[in-house]
Amino acid sequence: MAKKSMIARDVKRAKLVDKFAEKRAELKARIKAGDVEAVAELNKLPKNASPVRKRNRCQIDGRPRGYMREFGISRIKFRQLAGAGLIPGVTKSSW
Repeated sequence: MAKKSMIARDVKRAKLVDKFAEKRAELKARIKAGDVEAVAELNKLPKNASPVRKRNRCQIDGRPRGYMREFGISRIKFRQLAGAGLIPGVTKSSW
């Protein structure tokens, strides 16, 4: 289980990314067109508004590492749920 403060920080970052997504896209387009002033405006936005700063976390326990994008959970929770038969279409392999 991840620390509650780290999970809360990631939630806060996700909200900031959503809030400034449209403005960032507009500024990026202006920069690509050659507007130099747009670079300064982009730098004035909060650093946490950048989507790169978001971290993929397990939806169940918030674990930041071993994240499986297809399922949205960590490898540990995936193994537990798959072993219990709770993930549709996933079976334990045996040969």
